[in-house]
Amino acid sequence: MIATLAVTTTIGYGILYYAFSALLEPMRSDLRLSTTTATGALTTSVLVSAAMAVPVGRWLDTHGGYGVMTFGSALATIAVLAWSQVQTATQLYGVFVLIGAASAMVLYQPAFAVIVAITAPARRASAILSITLVAGFASSIFIPLAGQLIHALGWRHAVLVLAVFVGLTIPLHGISLRGTRPTAAVTHQGSTRSPARVLRDPGFWLIACAFVLHNAALAVIAVHLVTYLVQLGHKPTVAAGLTGLLGVLSVTGRIVTTVAKRWLSITLITAAVMTLQGIAIGLLPFIGRSITGAAISLILFGLGFGVASVATPAILLDRYGDEGYATISGILGTPTTVGRATAPLIAAALAVAVGYQPLILGSAVTCLVSAVALALTRSTAQSPQPA
Repeated sequence: MIATLAVTTTIGYGILYYAFSALLEPMRSDLRLSTTTATGALTTSVLVSAAMAVPVGRWLDTHGGYGVMTFGSALATIAVLAWSQVQTATQLYGVFVLIGAASAMVLYQPAFAVIVAITAPARRASAILSITLVAGFASSIFIPLAGQLIHALGWRHAVLVLAVFVGLTIPLHGISLRGTRPTAAVTHQGSTRSPARVLRDPGFWLIACAFVLHNAALAVIAVHLVTYLVQLGHKPTVAAGLTGLLGVLSVTGRIVTTVAKRWLSITLITAAVMTLQGIAIGLLPFIGRSITGAAISLILFGLGFGVASVATPAILLDRYGDEGYATISGILGTPTTVGRATAPLIAAALAVAVGYQPLILGSAVTCLVSAVALALTRSTAQSPQPA
């Protein structure tokens, strides 16, 4: 089952999210849309996914992953098939509303909820790490694949081929998840064991602040880093290569974090990683004009690029236990996803007004504030509820 979820989340992220970057230009040109209008479709998808996070989480808690993930795979397949046939901006946005809904049902959050339900606590960290290690290569696999398919077949037929890959996840979920159980029953409103209890916990708001700000900063850097490196004097190919370090090192960071969790608090590890990232990216304007300086800055920053994927479920489980885990994850995932979707757009407007260097330094400060917020949760410790 872990292998299945590793494969399906890789396909999901690769096609429902990352392949868009390769398809953007030929699709935009064919549909005669501006880049902003076309890119807005993906933003819409991410926002819909955020809106679906809590209801999907409640379903997972009460019914398990079999139905929702299998249905999500079918919906994703239909949506990607429809994507290949769009003729107008309205149709494109309609398709990406469906893709956003499907994404909420098939990506990390539901996969982790299934892991929490079926795996002994001692094995959860390694199971989640296994999934994120494989899915961490989604962009490396599907962006080049989409590019080759576009070159050989054109963008519409390329999307049809990608829909076949998504369709493979229907039987994978349908067979491997059959019989999986819910994480735990969601009790009535007001119960001390209800997932709504997190909203009364000051520590939860600190956790939310930390991950919303951190994800926003990472999204800003991911989108605007190449442009800033070019402004620092690097050739576009060099800038793209340096930016590629982030994806490669994110896998290393996940492994280091999971291993370190055996001896140290996951909260303190994550806060330390956020601090390192803030310092590293804050140095970029001062040492980044040389390739060596830029590489040092981005290597240190990149080590934390994928840490949130393994840290978030570990922190939630340590603090609240597995009772209603999927709903709690959805409550946190909603603002986090919204921040990740909107931050690059806000940053683009700010870059026009104040330039890219204040934007980079602002991202550094944001990482440091995230680290402080997460560290402060230790002073509001709450014992996990019994499963």
